[in-house]
This record gives sequence, C-alpha cells and structure tokens, in this order.
Amino acid sequence: MMPHVFVYGTLRRLGRNDIARYRPAPVFVEEASIAGTLYDLGAYPGIALGGVGRVKGEIYRVEPAVEAALDLLEEVAEDDSGEYIKREVRVAVGAQWLDCLVYEIHPSRIAGRPVISGGDWIAHAAQKSLTFSPPRD
Repeated sequence: MMPHVFVYGTLRRLGRNDIARYRPAPVFVEEASIAGTLYDLGAYPGIALGGVGRVKGEIYRVEPAVEAALDLLEEVAEDDSGEYIKREVRVAVGAQWLDCLVYEIHPSRIAGRPVISGGDWIAHAAQKSLTFSPPRD
C-alpha cells in the first residue's frame, strides 16, 4: 500500500515545491488540518506537532520513490538530527482516519522564529509577498 503524506508548506498546490512535480505523480486525497504550530523559517515553514493550534495542508498518496525524494528534500536523518523529522500522524478525512507521514521541523530550528497565526503557509506567503517591497537603487 502506498503511504500518505500530509504537506503543509511549499509542497502544497501553488507552493514553490508543489508536490505535483514529483514522479510518479502523487495522488491528491483531500485538504485537511492537523494539531500543531506553524513557524516561519524564511523561505519555508516548519511545524511543531501537537497543541491547540491547527495547521492547514493537503493529503497525497505517494509512491515509495516520492517518499524517498521528500526525505532528501526535507533533510531527514536516520538519527533524527536532520532539519526535519519524519513522523506518522492520524488525520481525520471526513468520517475516516488516515495515517499520514508529516515532516516535523527539528526543535532546534524554531528558536526565535515567528509563529504563523492561522496555520496556513500559502496564505502567509502570499501576504508576505504583498508586504515585501524590494530595495530601491
């Protein structure tokens, strides 16, 4: 059975690393949210799982080759010392539950980083680009 992955940042549709670019093509399942706090790490976000906040994302069914490519992108290390730690989370999808892989940011990477209120990276990134004005010569 192919694993499911919950993506919440640049891998979402319209994100700069849209998961649809991977091959074999991931299969979109559903939009969803999970318990967590989303942090702004600059060009991408990181989630700390748990708590009372909600983080918006999308669930995809992926082939093992795509999972391996995501592990490389997220810099997952077998000893959990990488930038992200691969976790498994049960996610409500309608009346059913799916076990999904989620890439949680290593706790050492979020010190002093701002929390993204609302838990939606795509909306936050769009707002950041609207408020950013390039320096003038």
